[in-house]
Amino acid sequence: MTFSVVARSGSAVGVAVASKFLAAGAVVPAAEAEVGALATQAMANFAYRPQGLTLLRTGVAPADVVAGLTAADPGRADRQLGVVGCSGDGATYTGVDCLDWAGGVAGPGYAIQGNILTGPEVVEAMQDTWLGGAELPFAERLVATLAAGDAAGGDSRGRQSAALYVADRGAGYGGLSDVSYDLRVDDHPDPVTELARLLAGHEILFGTPDPATLLELTGALATEVTSLLTATGHPTLDRWAGVENLEGRLVPGYIDPLVLAHLRTKAR
Repeated sequence: MTFSVVARSGSAVGVAVASKFLAAGAVVPAAEAEVGALATQAMANFAYRPQGLTLLRTGVAPADVVAGLTAADPGRADRQLGVVGCSGDGATYTGVDCLDWAGGVAGPGYAIQGNILTGPEVVEAMQDTWLGGAELPFAERLVATLAAGDAAGGDSRGRQSAALYVADRGAGYGGLSDVSYDLRVDDHPDPVTELARLLAGHEILFGTPDPATLLELTGALATEVTSLLTATGHPTLDRWAGVENLEGRLVPGYIDPLVLAHLRTKAR
């Protein structure tokens, strides 16, 4: 009842998924930094998530993870599974009783799969977008791949939920978590578009500034920022940024253009 991409980029691993199913993000994805990621779908088997990550953690290759999980599962004919590790090819599995259209593709660092789709064009479009999107940041590439599948027809029953889950060592909030993205659209008429909107908001709030674009807080700019802060009722930039959840974009002596634009808007 779902289509997904499970992939790796550098040290990051993650899953993007969409479905005509309530809260697919609560069911399908699992990922662990420096270990790997997987998606369990169709008649999802929750046990695949901890068991699959355990196998990956001990160095088992994705194809062997798929083989081991499905061989031990009497319900494997109704399962679908995608797995990637920290190196090598991804692996995908579609049980013989999964509802048409069902299937998947896999290659270096990715696995793409879906069931109850409009046709094979869904996974083909996703694969083309994944392979052609190497210049994109990883989270954007995953969502773009999901959007390509949605545009190609997606789930033949319609749309309901979508999710993005990415793990990367120390890349979470404040550097205190390995979960860099955990975004879910649980019930929405256009969930993939909404997921892309959430991702854009996440980048504003939790992304890090590009050092090449930072503006030095001196002269006329420093005067303007002080005036804008006064207009918002905050004594310092760090106090205002904390209220606006932009503290991660602060750099002493400089200001991120995104932060400046937001401050100008708030001070109107």
